[in-house]
Amino acid sequence: MAPSFVHLHSHSEYSLLDGACRTTELATVAAEFGMPALALTDHGVLYGAMEFYFEAKAKGIKPIIGCEMYVAPRGHRDRTVRDDHHLTVLAADKAGYRNLIKLVSIGFLDGYYYKPRVDMDLLAQHHEGLIVLSGCLGGALAQSLMLGKADAARRLARDYRAIFGERYFIEIHHHHHPLEDRIRPQLFGIARELGIRPVATNDFHYLRRDDAPAHDVLLCIGTGKMVSDKDRLRFEGDDFYFKTAEEMRALFADEPEACDATLTIADMVDFDMTTATFAIPAFPVPPGQADDQAYLRSLCEQGLVERYGSPSAEHRLRLEYELDVINRMGYASYFLIVWDFIRYAREQGIPVGPGRGSAPGSIVAFVLKISDVDPLRYNLFFERFLNPERISMPDIDTDFCYERRDEVIQYVMHKYGADRVAQIVTFGTMAARAAVRDVGRVMGVPLSDVDRIAKLIPNIPANPVSIAQAIEAVPELKGLYQREPAARKLLDTAKRVEGLARHASTHAAGVVIAPGPITDYAPLAKLGDDDINTQYSMEWVERVGLLKMDFLGLRTLTVLAAAEEQIRASADPEFSVDGIPLDDARTFAMLSAGQTTGVFQLESAGMRRYIADLKPTRIEDVIAMVALYRPGPMDWIHDFIAGKHGRRTITYLHPKLEPILEETYGIAVYQEQVMQMCRDLAGYTVGQADAMRKVIGKKIKEKIPAERQKFIDGCVGHGIDEQLAQRIWQFIEPFAGYGFNKAHSVCYGLLAYRTAWLKANHPLAFMAALLTSVKHNNDKLVEYLADCAQRGLKILPPDVNESGRDFAVVGDAIRFGLSAVKNVGDGAVRELIVKRTTAPFTSLADICARADCRIVNRRVLETLIKGGALDALPGNRNEKLAGLDAALEHGQHGAQQRALGQASLFSLDASGGLPPPSLPSKPEPTAAARLAQEKDALGLYISGHPLSDKIVELAKRTTSTIVALRELPEDETAVVGGIVTASRRVVTKAGSQMLVAKLEDMSGTVEIVVFPKWFADLSPLFLDGAVLVVKGKVKERRAIGKPPAYVAPAGAEEERQERPDVSLQALEAWPFSQARILSDYATASPARQPAGSAGNGIVGSREQQPAAPAGEAFSSAAQPAAALDVHIRLPGDAEDALRLAKLRSVVERAGGGNDRVFLHAGGNGQSRALRQLVTLTAGLKEEFDLIFGCENVWTGHNP
Repeated sequence: MAPSFVHLHSHSEYSLLDGACRTTELATVAAEFGMPALALTDHGVLYGAMEFYFEAKAKGIKPIIGCEMYVAPRGHRDRTVRDDHHLTVLAADKAGYRNLIKLVSIGFLDGYYYKPRVDMDLLAQHHEGLIVLSGCLGGALAQSLMLGKADAARRLARDYRAIFGERYFIEIHHHHHPLEDRIRPQLFGIARELGIRPVATNDFHYLRRDDAPAHDVLLCIGTGKMVSDKDRLRFEGDDFYFKTAEEMRALFADEPEACDATLTIADMVDFDMTTATFAIPAFPVPPGQADDQAYLRSLCEQGLVERYGSPSAEHRLRLEYELDVINRMGYASYFLIVWDFIRYAREQGIPVGPGRGSAPGSIVAFVLKISDVDPLRYNLFFERFLNPERISMPDIDTDFCYERRDEVIQYVMHKYGADRVAQIVTFGTMAARAAVRDVGRVMGVPLSDVDRIAKLIPNIPANPVSIAQAIEAVPELKGLYQREPAARKLLDTAKRVEGLARHASTHAAGVVIAPGPITDYAPLAKLGDDDINTQYSMEWVERVGLLKMDFLGLRTLTVLAAAEEQIRASADPEFSVDGIPLDDARTFAMLSAGQTTGVFQLESAGMRRYIADLKPTRIEDVIAMVALYRPGPMDWIHDFIAGKHGRRTITYLHPKLEPILEETYGIAVYQEQVMQMCRDLAGYTVGQADAMRKVIGKKIKEKIPAERQKFIDGCVGHGIDEQLAQRIWQFIEPFAGYGFNKAHSVCYGLLAYRTAWLKANHPLAFMAALLTSVKHNNDKLVEYLADCAQRGLKILPPDVNESGRDFAVVGDAIRFGLSAVKNVGDGAVRELIVKRTTAPFTSLADICARADCRIVNRRVLETLIKGGALDALPGNRNEKLAGLDAALEHGQHGAQQRALGQASLFSLDASGGLPPPSLPSKPEPTAAARLAQEKDALGLYISGHPLSDKIVELAKRTTSTIVALRELPEDETAVVGGIVTASRRVVTKAGSQMLVAKLEDMSGTVEIVVFPKWFADLSPLFLDGAVLVVKGKVKERRAIGKPPAYVAPAGAEEERQERPDVSLQALEAWPFSQARILSDYATASPARQPAGSAGNGIVGSREQQPAAPAGEAFSSAAQPAAALDVHIRLPGDAEDALRLAKLRSVVERAGGGNDRVFLHAGGNGQSRALRQLVTLTAGLKEEFDLIFGCENVWTGHNP
């Protein structure tokens, strides 16, 4: 058997943008090469240590955890010189692992200067259990020899040996590098001279020799360079790959003991991480309580009475069962820790969610007020949260107001100690499209080509498609790959880096709490100014036994609390959103109309359509839609809706299924239903049922056959025929794969209902709170203000005397908040509000005299004037702008006089006795100028819109509003119109020019991208203020001239995500005056035509107006041969003209057919038929629903 070898110096993807080896591949290759062990030594970090450890163990390879550290020669706190040396450090045992953690953590928390650094003193202090290799060419020993300082090198080697003794080795490389070749004999010489053993390492950064070009590209991505750049970081040659033992032995044939030493070192390593126990901190119980279990019981008994008044036997039995499980598993302190920080949040007025995840399935969580969902009321299973048959850490995640979440984390840090609490790292990775864009950028591929190739890769967040899969699945991409060498090179290189970690950041929610210093369990990193994170990501902190919790920020909670406050102030001092009825007819009517803009979880266009079709009548309907509207179960939404309205016959394979599935109309929506079926039909315990659910849900293929047989056997054992049992399994299996957690659905369904109830019953308070929550998101502000206008809610402009900090209800209107005005920070808002409390401001000069002009400065006042906040004061906007400098000078003079004590003792003003300056006489700004000022100050128009007089004509020339572009599929061609609000030219790497502009209509704003091919023809049109019609392709939006966006970190805020923002890739553009009408439809709106004018314009005449049959809805089944009549009732409001323009575009795209479309004018008895016939498909029906509301669209057979 050939002599073996162990690699002791290697880099994975966690040497970010330097290592090109995936941790999952390292152990596989080591096993393939027959190596007994392998070390991982990433640059300055232990990010991948646990992942590597368990992967290696699974492959039968001894894992050696290490790090290539940076050693600062002048001390780790010195920041005068950017100077550090590399040192390879390995953990030999548990003590060494703990010291490695300590050193790496200190490097980040105390020694960071460009890189995490330690020094010799720290190494000496934490030397126990560590094996040290002298390092690569960047090591101090090699550096001394390269500088001709052999004596210094010897002294350094002696110093390290004095610290580490026999655990210090001289590290020697052989990558055919000239500098290595020059110093290698000297390194062997020092080793022999001082009696220090030499060891051969390879410092590999990629797996195979032919990965070298991809690794070079990765370096360029990390350093922001092009592959073609001459002056950049690069590795000489292609020798930095994972070599076989034979290759390493051949390189060191003259010094075989250097290879033998790798085996010696591997034998020195001996510790096991697989037996880590859960490290839950002990909760400090108050005096008089025996222990955490006694205190938990005491709190639960008290909470049981508070929740239920007179608890039933069922309540008490459930509580006893849960407490018994919790205590047996040792989790009493865990529940107390969560109870305590939620109690603190509530006491501080920090909004807390009703629950999240599976924890609301626990009655203990309910009576402790950890959750607000009664698990018995909603038939939730405790075992879905905490399975007594499988030991695992509990997982209670909590939603807090997103503005005050950090206060709760600070409380926890203060209570348990800052050294025992940390947030958790997460890693952004290069997804398929991002990899193509990154690689294309550094390889100098033209941006248009890169974008074209990247866009051919399907973007399915719920089921990501790899580059290799896309090449096989997308014919156009496969053709490019096969025909064009440049495309093949780009894609092949991108495949090599696809999925690699790109950057580290703070997880949006994860927090760990340890019983002692976290560095006893896991290494720490400081990724921002204040964010201290574990270096192990979410999965791995749990594997080492740390208690992990999610503290999530949820904007909806902030909205609910703000609306609640407004209602208390204006209508009902005792109001609480927790006490609203769950059967409110007005709320369900609003939902049934699809009017859910701003409603949590229900505001996407798709959900609006479904919720309107569903016409919910009970809270359970809303809860089910929250669970169904996601990939997989979405396919069952039509069956769910049809079942509710009796359009589908509901049958059950077995009578025992009826009570389980009745509430969801015969389909399984929730995981809990699957568990209940296993329990009631096959005799599973709930714990066993949960285990089965996980096997199916996680698609553990090797375990599914056994679970199937177990289920069938259980059914047979409980009197069910085997063939029927097989059919029941076939029914259950798909639902088990994507069924949703009911406890979570209930909580988020309740939040959805609460926001809907507020919108339906207190629209002003709700919309004021909603607008405040998005005050810095201009697109959302425009969308929500448009919804206010559609619902007849009046929005008042900002006013320096009337506006508060945020949007607020004033009488029967909403007043714009001062903090939503650009350039007006919280300090300026506070100053204005404080100074006006004594008396309202009477003029611009009065503001300048009374407010501190260092805070309310020229920029603030100019913006307030332009935004209309001073319109109620004397003078028009132009006069105030012209007189601003004089008013400021007057105010500053008064401030100086007051500071000197020279103001008149009898003066009642703040001006130092001087009369205020008069405003110069200036003409009123034109309407267009006023709007431009508002756009500059507020980011939107509030007194009107530049397109108001063009909206009908513009709609005739377009196929979509801007806000509706988000709902179109990628690469769909659309025509939009609007006003240009900004534009900039961008020079590509190839030196070509392109243009990026913003186009705005009355629904929102979109980024228009003009690529070099179209630049010369189209760019002259994009002048600020120009009204254009633009035809282009819908694209997922990304910053132009910047690196692309990457996969979002896990655990981000769980508002239901809209599809990503989009841009429009311009293909053609016209000035509004030259844009053609897209059809020959006339302009008249039938809802506005006088009686007897039938036959003109968009419609033809028809006498009868059929009524919409109650509850009738369109079916997605194939259409019958007979033609259909489609009836559309016009609501009869100001939006009808826009709706008709949209209808015209939709009908034109539909391309003809045999089905007629009738329009019914609201209330005047007129009914007219469109000239153009259509073929009514499910998709076309949904478009009609979206435009008019599904309550206004119905069908009948053509007589």
